[in-house]
Amino acid sequence: MFEQTNRRIFYQRIIQGILGIVTLMVSLPAIVYLFFSGKITQKSNKNWTDVGEISTLKLNEPKELVFQRLHVDGWKNSMVRATAWIVKTEKEMIAFQPRCTHLGCGYHWSQKEKEFVCPCHASSFSVTGEVLKGPAPRSLDRFETRIEGKRLWLGENITSVRESRS
Repeated sequence: MFEQTNRRIFYQRIIQGILGIVTLMVSLPAIVYLFFSGKITQKSNKNWTDVGEISTLKLNEPKELVFQRLHVDGWKNSMVRATAWIVKTEKEMIAFQPRCTHLGCGYHWSQKEKEFVCPCHASSFSVTGEVLKGPAPRSLDRFETRIEGKRLWLGENITSVRESRS
């Protein structure tokens, strides 16, 4: 009887150890996701995208550029087609998101009126992104920009022109 009790306790402990290892293996991905996914996402948002040469851009004349950008969705990374309106000013290179800040419609550059025009609700924006006519609530959203040699690189989204200056 003494041997049976020891054998029974031995098998119970082996089973409990195996269950503990299985529990740890199942819960480890959840622990990593909960405590470390924010840090992983923050690093991936700092990706810069090469959108082309700046030598083709004319002063104060917006140009829509199409490029491939890394899109991070949770754990999935994929290359997506994206666009941005690029304006070369005397002081800086400005890159705008291609969506109106009112309801997200795609706007276009009106060469005749020298302003960005949203066809959905007639909002208009200056060449530097400020609202000229509503109902858009704020200036156009921007990307961070960086120039390396003769190449333009786009980074994270900046909420709006007004907020990026403050």
